[in-house]
Amino acid sequence: MATVIQDESPTLVRVVPENGRVRHPAALIRCLVGFTAVGLTLLLAVGARGMADGLETDMAQGAGLVPGALGRFVGVVSAVALLLLPLAFTVERLVRGAGRRLTDGVLAAVLGYGLAYGLDLAAGGLTALTHATPGGGRTDPVYGYLAPVLAFMAATGTYGLPRWRTALGSTLATACLSGLVTGYATPLSLVLSLLVGWASAHATVYALGSPTCRPTPGQLLHTLGQAGVRPLLARQTEPGRYLVTQRDGRPDLDVLLLDRHAQATDLFAHLWRLLRLRTAPRPRGLRPLRTGLEHEALLAYAVTAAGVRTRELVSTAEFDPGRALVAYRHLPGRALPDLADEELTDGLLTDAWRQLLLLQRRRIAHRALASDSLLVGPDGAVHLVNLADGEIAAGELLLRLDIAGLLAALALRVGAERAVATGIAVLGGDAVRAALPLLQPIALPQCTRAELKGRPGALGAIREAALRGQPELPVQPVRLERLRPRTVLTVAAAMLAGYLLLEFLFSSNPVSAVAGADPLWLALAAGAAVLSYPAATLGFIGFVPERLRFRPALAAQLAGSFAGLVSPSGVGGVALNTRFLQCSGVPTAQALSSVGASQLIGLALHMLQLAFFFTLLGRDPGSALNLHPAVLATGAAIAAVLAVSAFAVPWVRRRLAGLLGPLRAEILPRLLDLFQQPGKLAAGVAGQLLVSMTKVFCLYCCTLAVSRRPGFPSVAVTFLGGNAAGSALPTPGGVGGVESLLSGGLMQFGPMDQGAAIAAVLLFRLLTFLLPILPGWAAFAWLQRRKAL
Repeated sequence: MATVIQDESPTLVRVVPENGRVRHPAALIRCLVGFTAVGLTLLLAVGARGMADGLETDMAQGAGLVPGALGRFVGVVSAVALLLLPLAFTVERLVRGAGRRLTDGVLAAVLGYGLAYGLDLAAGGLTALTHATPGGGRTDPVYGYLAPVLAFMAATGTYGLPRWRTALGSTLATACLSGLVTGYATPLSLVLSLLVGWASAHATVYALGSPTCRPTPGQLLHTLGQAGVRPLLARQTEPGRYLVTQRDGRPDLDVLLLDRHAQATDLFAHLWRLLRLRTAPRPRGLRPLRTGLEHEALLAYAVTAAGVRTRELVSTAEFDPGRALVAYRHLPGRALPDLADEELTDGLLTDAWRQLLLLQRRRIAHRALASDSLLVGPDGAVHLVNLADGEIAAGELLLRLDIAGLLAALALRVGAERAVATGIAVLGGDAVRAALPLLQPIALPQCTRAELKGRPGALGAIREAALRGQPELPVQPVRLERLRPRTVLTVAAAMLAGYLLLEFLFSSNPVSAVAGADPLWLALAAGAAVLSYPAATLGFIGFVPERLRFRPALAAQLAGSFAGLVSPSGVGGVALNTRFLQCSGVPTAQALSSVGASQLIGLALHMLQLAFFFTLLGRDPGSALNLHPAVLATGAAIAAVLAVSAFAVPWVRRRLAGLLGPLRAEILPRLLDLFQQPGKLAAGVAGQLLVSMTKVFCLYCCTLAVSRRPGFPSVAVTFLGGNAAGSALPTPGGVGGVESLLSGGLMQFGPMDQGAAIAAVLLFRLLTFLLPILPGWAAFAWLQRRKAL
């Protein structure tokens, strides 16, 4: 904490500055963008060689029109300017006493030169970056000393120095023109040099941090004095915040310093929230300082004009383009978490709701309404603070979010009943109930979310209290997330799957093998793929005690092939079947239980089939997996011992109990109902077995179509194991994982060569995944028209 020193003269209070460094995330973002651009430039030089050569030819033709003497003169001038500009800037910074970042600039220049030299060695063979010189050599891929000069100037700091920025831009433009005219640079080598210098500068700035300078003894008081404040004493209460005592008995002031440190605080967390939440406020670090200052002042004036009790804005002032002050009238009081339980009366809660009502009437959104935003003054009145992220002329969604935030904040402290009752008394029941769909943890402030972790049933209690007496009102949550963590996982998995699929396709040339496939076996494979849908329908309706029509159920299974295109493998089909049962009149709980029972029995049958064919494969003398029955029995015994031993661990028992709880409570009763209809249960089991066997037969026919004859058990083990494992990849249809595992299984257990295995798998995926998409879409649309989905 800064020390407060008062001079003998009562007109000056000296605040000892706290100087340090802060890593601004914006520098990291610029660094990553710069190096990404370097990579794209190199990729352009490798892949688009014709375009790069054409650009160089055009530039060379234009440079040939410049007289040689003028070109040489420009070259000399640019070389001298590149040498003198950093030297002059260094002298000017030292004279002004602003040389703290010169060392950063030197390190950035060294990094830029090193990267440029490394690229010269690594990319010297790229003709798009170099060309032959009259002396018989070749130019460098990274031109001259542009990179270290730009890195030095950018890292040292030219922000807010327009003359130096203009000089730097003119010098670099002259050097680039000289390189093109004299023939010692190509267009891409110039671009690469500038990108390396720019990225090196920001990499250095982020690694070392940008210097932060707290106000000097005279700056703070002088600036406040110019803004109409008469300071007597200044005391730093926390980093970036000061309590200023004024002369002549004027009220104390809370002074907030806006600088790089304030902008960089929690910027990555705010950026992630902005990506995930549609209603998240824009992070302060992405706003220019001037814009943030004007926004805070405008909001403070608007809130005061609305009659809301809050901190009164006294003055704003700007030190320089990188620092500013905001002065509020000091407001003594205690936040809601600091109050004793007996102080939290219904009158105080009602007062908090009335302050929110005043904001709502003027269409002002707080956007961060939590317990620490409610400040209770010495007179017991509630004041709303922390309004920096608010918004004027707010939409209905943001206003409802404020109600949900205050509901949660008060309920966590005084209980749901009192929070809801006082809210309804002030805002009305309709307004409070309209906010219930927004009672989602992601939409609430961070401190409220932290408190909710220890109170998992708090939000449910609020909904129950608000709907008491009107339980028929529907409360459907509003979709606030624009990007979910599982979406990020799916995108990453899709990129991995794309890479695996490309490697899968280009590792050999399966096109010729596919083109020469035997039409008879290909037709049999297509027939097996078609038969898998009636089998799936039989396996589906067999686990539903209620009567279902076969044709709509068949359409639902076919529509699942279309739903699987836009969702991870298996997820789309489960959701579609559940919705189909709901639209068929089956209650939601029973629909979920039927689909769950079908999935559970299907998994058990799948594992039994895998074990059966694995045993056959192990006993086959000609198989790649030749296992003696004793070996299989030993492996099974070891697995059984490990499973039994796991039950001895209390944590494992509790975990299994939690996982099997829904099974015991929902799925087992559904299976007991099915036992009363043994015919339907037998049909369901037979359908589940036929689904797997038709797929195995389809893959087997695909291998025969490419003139290979692996054993049927090896194909069965490949499909039953590889398809299940590959489908675990959270990509549509398990794309990437299924292809890699199936082809690898055929090569291992077939055994088949790589080209034939890839060709067979391509045929199989064409018949079972790609071709059914269009019929699946038609079935999906047909079910929607019939209101069956």
